[in-house]
Amino acid sequence: MTTWDQQEDLKRQLIGRINLQDFPALGTPPQQNTQLNIPQVSNTSNITLNNQESQQLLNTEPTKVQSEAELTDLERYGLKGLVPLLTMATPDKNTFALGTDLSILGLDISSSSIDEKISKTFSSPWIETSRSEVEPFFRTPNSFKIENVGPLQEKLSLFTDETLFYIFYTKPKDILQELTARELMVRNWRYHKDLQVWLTKELNTEPVQQSPTSERGFYIFFDPSTWEKVRKEFILYYQSIMS
Repeated sequence: MTTWDQQEDLKRQLIGRINLQDFPALGTPPQQNTQLNIPQVSNTSNITLNNQESQQLLNTEPTKVQSEAELTDLERYGLKGLVPLLTMATPDKNTFALGTDLSILGLDISSSSIDEKISKTFSSPWIETSRSEVEPFFRTPNSFKIENVGPLQEKLSLFTDETLFYIFYTKPKDILQELTARELMVRNWRYHKDLQVWLTKELNTEPVQQSPTSERGFYIFFDPSTWEKVRKEFILYYQSIMS
């Protein structure tokens, strides 16, 4: 018989020997001695016996706390399973079962701070090791280490026509678009405001002027939809050219 069973058997013996007259029903005052105002006891032998058994219980060795490995599957998830946690035998599990004292985390839990929102002053219990404060490893490419870079407009003259057209159509309302347009005009390209394309005169040919406001000839158009230069015979009105 285990220690647990022995204690349960002893409890049953004590309960069987209790005299119910010593415990009157609720609402009924116990019988009292009018002279000494001391409750009357009907059987003093029970008191002597109870005192002896109480002394025996005090002399009994405390129950040994079983480790988690000694517990059965049913006991491990019952009250016996909480005993190792209460004795702080496993600090890691104790934190999850019993929690952590908020004062250890630096929180002000006094009565004056009840109405204040903790989120304003306490972002995380792991703020000291937050990943947002850790600078990740990186390597700066050598191309980023170039110093004394000249003005951008000086570099545009080194680009091909196709590169300039790419900058013009992909950088709307940007300073690069304006600088690119100036460089294309230096290269004798003109922007047609109605067609919204760039064109230039074909080399070794001269257009024929039909009127003071127009001329006819062969021109090279840059088509942004197909990204190629197309030769066409075209009547050009001067007012349609962006100056």
